[in-house]
Amino acid sequence: MTVQRANHKWWTLFAMCFALFMIMLDNTIVNVALPTIQRELDATPANLEWTVNAYVLTFAALILFGGKLGDRFGRKRMFLVGVALFTLFSIACALSETDTQLIIARALQGSGAALLNPLSLSILVNVFPREQIPVAIGVWAGISGLGIAIGPLIGGVLVEHVGWASVFWVNVPIGVIAIAVCVWAVSESRDPSATTMDVVGTSLVTAGLFALTYGLIRTTEHAWLSPSVLALLGGALVLLCAWLFWEARVTEPMVPLEFFRIRSFAAANVVALLVGVALFGSLFFVTLYFQNIRGYSALEAGVRSMPMTLMIMFVAPIAGRLNMKVGPRPLMSLGMALATVGMIGLALVGASSSYHAIWPYLVALGAGVAMTMPSLSSAAMSAVEPARSGIASGVVNSARQVGGAIGIAVMGSIVAKLALGSFGPAPEEVEHLVVGGQTALIGVTAGPDVAARAADAFVAGMHGAMLAGGALTFAAMLVSVFWLRPGVQ
Repeated sequence: MTVQRANHKWWTLFAMCFALFMIMLDNTIVNVALPTIQRELDATPANLEWTVNAYVLTFAALILFGGKLGDRFGRKRMFLVGVALFTLFSIACALSETDTQLIIARALQGSGAALLNPLSLSILVNVFPREQIPVAIGVWAGISGLGIAIGPLIGGVLVEHVGWASVFWVNVPIGVIAIAVCVWAVSESRDPSATTMDVVGTSLVTAGLFALTYGLIRTTEHAWLSPSVLALLGGALVLLCAWLFWEARVTEPMVPLEFFRIRSFAAANVVALLVGVALFGSLFFVTLYFQNIRGYSALEAGVRSMPMTLMIMFVAPIAGRLNMKVGPRPLMSLGMALATVGMIGLALVGASSSYHAIWPYLVALGAGVAMTMPSLSSAAMSAVEPARSGIASGVVNSARQVGGAIGIAVMGSIVAKLALGSFGPAPEEVEHLVVGGQTALIGVTAGPDVAARAADAFVAGMHGAMLAGGALTFAAMLVSVFWLRPGVQ
């Protein structure tokens, strides 16, 4: 390898990490802005969830297709398309004047992320020697952790001093730099065996995931056995079964089902799914707790989220290097054990708990996630040949994103049911405020005693979400311990 090519290898890593940084930064910045968006755009709890879910759902539904597009038409080419789409629709988000406009723009933004996320990993797998892949993935995961880590702080500053729209404007210069570096440094690669596109499979899985997530979100305001919820969930089951039936018989499937016969690949995807459900679903409400229940400003909430996100930033690169020596099994197992401790600890938080009773559990949760993610990606990507890395990366990232979409919907339903059950009968407009933790508005109209009761009700609902998240991370730990073979790379 020449010096120039070696330098391009590291510049490629920089370009991929920079684009991933933008996606991760967007996730945490938007979470900090949610209470402000809720107030200024008068968003209901369901629409506030859709601000997150529209992005996550499009991301999850199209990420497999994004990986396939890169394998078929060129990973660099499609990666550049993804950066351009993400940047363009970030501008659309910033210019939104209603919650409906924001939801639509967020969904379109997710289409760009669906190209960026899997292709950034598959490009790295193709440019680095196989023995250096765990190190590259560790750096890749660490930089994503940096985006998560500084997102709440940057978001808090921007929301407090500029406005919620600024959290989307910040993506524009990052996108421009990522495009410039990618054009100069990244070499084109593709899978020569990918000659057709599975349009039917893509349509079935996209429709199935949409019906599943929308049905789960409907449970926030409707009973699980209501006709609309049953119709959506039943339709999702039919569509996803039809997708599996199709994938098993088509010549060039969207997802090669034989991947799941590889033990380490299957285990990594199960863990990714469980982690997505637990973390996306549970932590959505931590932001609302800090700002709506504790009354912190966006900046104060961002600073108080830092123990978790800083652990992700510092531990992920170390975990990537350790993965080369000990393999993914011990790191994933210990990581999920720590995440379980963090989740259960957060389930003990009260409406007036001291911050000193909260931050140690955020540290445990952040460390657990940071130990798990690089090992998870390494286990999945090392199980398949590099030529098929695009779709393999799409599968493992899709598992996490699908889990996130499901998690926000399921945890939202848990919080709503438990919070309203604790609060008692109330008018519909008050129920929305209770589920969203908007105690300040309740206090203005109904008095401080009712506001305090609403805060306790919201926290009761959050407890249920955290305990459910803890059960899922514990299940992920068991999968890591008993499913992954020792030393699997």
